[in-house]
Amino acid sequence: MSILLLILGIILIVSGVLGVLRGQLLWGIVAIVVGVILTPGGFVLGL
Repeated sequence: MSILLLILGIILIVSGVLGVLRGQLLWGIVAIVVGVILTPGGFVLGL
């Protein structure tokens, strides 16, 4: 289960960064925050 959360979190973080680079700041920031929270370890991950 933690592997699935890690993969989902990484996908959300990458899509959030791409959203920020495209100019969609709100979607990008929300996706990054949700991705960091979903990853096992949460904010301890170091992002």
